[in-house]
Amino acid sequence: MLARKITVSDFRNISNATVCFEEGINVLCGDNAEGKTNLLEAIYFASIGKSFRGNHTNEMIRFGQKESILSLDFRANGREQTISLCLGGGRVRAAEKNRVKIRRMSEIVGSFRAVLFCPEHLSLIKDGPAERRQFLDIAISAADPLYMGALQRYNRVLKQRNALIKTAEKDKDLFEATVDIWSRQLAHEGAYIAKSRQRYVENAAEYMKECFREMTGSREEPALLYLGVGGKEATDYSDSSKTEEILYQKLSQSHEREIAAGATLWGIHKDDVEVLLNGHPARSFCSQGQQRSLALALKIAEGELCKKDCGEYPVLLFDDVLSELDRGRREYLLKHIKGKQVIMTTCEKEGFEADHLIVVKNGTYQRME
Repeated sequence: MLARKITVSDFRNISNATVCFEEGINVLCGDNAEGKTNLLEAIYFASIGKSFRGNHTNEMIRFGQKESILSLDFRANGREQTISLCLGGGRVRAAEKNRVKIRRMSEIVGSFRAVLFCPEHLSLIKDGPAERRQFLDIAISAADPLYMGALQRYNRVLKQRNALIKTAEKDKDLFEATVDIWSRQLAHEGAYIAKSRQRYVENAAEYMKECFREMTGSREEPALLYLGVGGKEATDYSDSSKTEEILYQKLSQSHEREIAAGATLWGIHKDDVEVLLNGHPARSFCSQGQQRSLALALKIAEGELCKKDCGEYPVLLFDDVLSELDRGRREYLLKHIKGKQVIMTTCEKEGFEADHLIVVKNGTYQRME
C-alpha cells in the first residue's frame, strides 16, 4: 500500500493543495494550527469515510465555502487507484473509486488501508469500552468489507428496537407484536460481529505480546480477552449459530429490565476488550508508562494484522505521536517503521531522520529537498 498524492480543496484551513508522498518516512513539519493534522485527517477520511477527530462533516469544510473536495491517488495490490470525495450538506455528497460512482461509503472502506496513531490512542487502555469497540470496528473493516455492512445493519436495527422500547408503556400491544422481529435481526447481525471481533482480538494478542517484549525488554506478558454480547466473562463465539441463539435468549428474557432502562441491554454494542498484564487488568493495575507501551503495541499489532490479512502493509499515519513518547518507546517505534510508508506530523524535526520533509505553513505544503 502506497499513498501517491492527495489533492484537497476547501478542507479545514486548506484552500487548495496538492501534496505528493514517497516511500519511507514523509514528515509534515510546522508550527501548531498550520494545517499538518488537517492534511492527515483528509488522508484518513479517504480511508474510512470519517474523521478521527469526531467532528461533524460540515466542520471540515473551509469557512465560507459550501463543499470540500478530496482526491487520493494510491497504489494497492499492484494497481494505481483513486478515491474522490465531495463533502457538503453534512455528509459525503458524492464518492468515486477509480472514476466510478459509489453509492455508499462502505463500498470504499478497505480500498485504501491506513493505520492511524494519535496521542488520544495512548489512552486506549484506560478509556472506556466504547473506545476499544471503535478500535475494533475500524481495524476489522479495513480487511473485511462484510463486517462494515453487518455493523451498519446492526446499528439500524438497534435504533429501531430502542425506539420500540421507549414506546412500550404507551403501546404494549405493538411492543409485544414486533419486539421479537427486531430481537431476531439484532441477534443475527450481532453473532457475525462477535465472531469477527473475537477472532481479531485473539490474533492481535499474539502480535501484541511480541511487540511488548521487544519494546520493554521485560518478561511481562500482556493478554487480550474479548468480552462479547454485553457479558462480563470471555466466551467462545466461533459458532455463529450458537452465539445468535444465546443473544436472542438474552434479549427475550430482558423485556421488563429494558423497558425500565429505555434501551437494549444486551448485544455487541455493550461488549469490551479487557487488556491484561501478567494476568491483572491493565486499566487498574498498570502504570501510565505500561499503559502507553500496551497501547503502542496494540496499534503496531493492527498494522501487522492488516499486512497478514491483505498481503501488504497499510500506510502508517502518525499525528504528533513522537512528542508524547519517551526515548525508549520513540526509538522502538522508529526502528519498527523502517521499510514502511509513514506520513507523520511534528513541530520539531529533531530526534529522527526523515526521508522526505514537507514544511507546512497556513494550509500550504512545500517539499524540501
